[in-house]
This record gives sequence, C-alpha cells and structure tokens, in this order.
Amino acid sequence: MELKVSHCFIAVHDHDEALAFYRDALGLEVRNDVKYEGMRWITVGPKAQPDVNIVLEPPAANPNVSRQEKKVMSQLLANGMLRAVIFATDDCDATFEHVCRAGAEVLQEPMDQGYGVRDSAFRDPSGNMVRFSQQR
Repeated sequence: MELKVSHCFIAVHDHDEALAFYRDALGLEVRNDVKYEGMRWITVGPKAQPDVNIVLEPPAANPNVSRQEKKVMSQLLANGMLRAVIFATDDCDATFEHVCRAGAEVLQEPMDQGYGVRDSAFRDPSGNMVRFSQQR
C-alpha cells in the first residue's frame, strides 16, 4: 500500500489576506477558489508539488461540528494557537529574508536545531505558525 499526502487544511479568517501571504509572499500557485453556500475556500500549492494541496478555509467550515466547537476553533485561531504547515527549503536564511521583506510576523529567526535542521518560523495573517526547515 502506498500513501501520499494529497490535501491539508489551514484555517484562515480572511481569504484575501491569506492569499497575500501564501500566493504573493510564498509563491504558491492558486489551484481553486470556491464559493459555496456562503463559504469560501481556496486551494494553493507549491508549483514543484502539483499533487500536494493546501486548502485555506474558514475555521468553522466543518459542517459536522457543533456551534460551540466552531466558536472554540475561531477563538483558537484568533489567539494564534493553531499550527499550519512546515515548508522544506534549500536555504533557510534566504527564505527567512524573503518572508521578512513580505512583512510577515517573525516568531523565530533562523537557528540550528539539535535534531538536524536549520529552521525559522512566522505567523500567517490569521495567526497560524508557519515554519521553514532546511536539512543540515
């Protein structure tokens, strides 16, 4: 049996702000922009990985959760408590400088980690932590 990552989901509070970060700052391509029953979700992904899709969706998009659970998700997002994604990069320092120039909030400057990577971290416009990791 062979498994591959197909989709992952990131909660965002404003799709246009999210696009400014994921498309404009990070260079991901937009693959889908769907509006349905009052909701919107956008699929983006790295050009080099056409089979990996990142879905930017509202925190309360899941129709199977209660009103209270939707409220909790929205609060977690507002408080920056949700992790988003870790991107692999071949140059952590150059990626860090590029994302800084785009105006993203820095959480961690590039540093060597004891587990064999050099990485850095930012918050996206919705408060999600986004990391950039380079193998050493």
